[in-house]
Amino acid sequence: MPETGLEPVLDAPSVADGLLPVGILHRAHALLPLIDTLKAEGERERRAPVALIDALKRAGLFRLLQPRRYGGAECHPATFFAVQATLSAEDMSIGWLQGVMGMVAFHLALLPVEAQDDVWRDDPTALLASSYMPAGKAARVPGGFRLSGRWGFSSGADHADWFMLGAMAALEGDEQEHVIFLVPRADVRIHDTWDTIGLRGTGSHDVSVDDGFVPAHRCHGVRERFLTGGPGLAVNPAPLYRIPLPQMLFRAISTPALGGLRGLLEGFIDHNRRRGPGPLADPVAQLACGEAAAELDEMTRTLEGNFDRMLDHARQGREAPIGDRMLYRVQATTVVERCDRLARRLFKASGASALSIANPLGRICADIQAARQHAANQYEIYGRTLGAHLFQLDVKDTLL
Repeated sequence: MPETGLEPVLDAPSVADGLLPVGILHRAHALLPLIDTLKAEGERERRAPVALIDALKRAGLFRLLQPRRYGGAECHPATFFAVQATLSAEDMSIGWLQGVMGMVAFHLALLPVEAQDDVWRDDPTALLASSYMPAGKAARVPGGFRLSGRWGFSSGADHADWFMLGAMAALEGDEQEHVIFLVPRADVRIHDTWDTIGLRGTGSHDVSVDDGFVPAHRCHGVRERFLTGGPGLAVNPAPLYRIPLPQMLFRAISTPALGGLRGLLEGFIDHNRRRGPGPLADPVAQLACGEAAAELDEMTRTLEGNFDRMLDHARQGREAPIGDRMLYRVQATTVVERCDRLARRLFKASGASALSIANPLGRICADIQAARQHAANQYEIYGRTLGAHLFQLDVKDTLL
């Protein structure tokens, strides 16, 4: 294998150790001053600065879920999401990109080894962006598919070397199913469409492909990921890769709000200390602060416990029960709704000075609200599905 420059990360405990590697978290904390310096540029340019993406790459933070055979850390999901939350506390856009793009590396590990080699053999630091909704059209041809379409909200598109894009296609026979296609940057056009009130630095632009050829080994059916399977498991046998992909996806989309709320809480405390003894004695401010701290702790412990349980099942060669997976999904998707509610209370308790553009509290609230709009954070849908399952109704759902 080529030199990776990631040796310190590889010294971290493996998934089997079940520990939070202090060295990886230290790398994330070390980047916070740079993120603070460059986040205004990201807001202005509507994309993450190249210098910041390069720093994240050098620190190996996009490669935490990448297989060890390519120099990745192959770490415990709790470590991955702790890093995402840490970065998000300084800038939710950067935490969003690290988590979403890093999660796509997890997905690639499930594809055939030929697809993994296409991306990582010559450049193990290659970055992947995605847009999973089946907005494209794919026609079967000898050796693979011809793919065309336009996809929205591809976070980090400007920095990606490869893309995972969704379309309906017939992998076998004539039955259409939701399929993810792995496409190189050369076949993708990026459209400058991202101009929003929140998460501005994610650069989540539209992307399109015009009649691009995708070899068969670069395709992955959604049903297969539901079954916690994939040909990539033949070369990546770690229990990590038997965690259901949607469970990783939902957490990558909701965890930035955890970090954002933590950053907002820290800013709120600092803001009120500077305002003097009066605000510190305000019972409304005290309650808002205490509730946010308590719920942050509970939501974080739930995340860690759920992935511990899923890994336990994977180590024993079993899948987590469907009811558990439904519960975990609801717990993941309610995170942003809860963070939004708590953030609004903190902002309201901050007084009129929080309205200043120079005060970061308003920007964090806008970022959390932007995250709430993502389809994966519409907890009402998933709560109803869990309820129907508890009523012992027939529920057909592969996004688990």
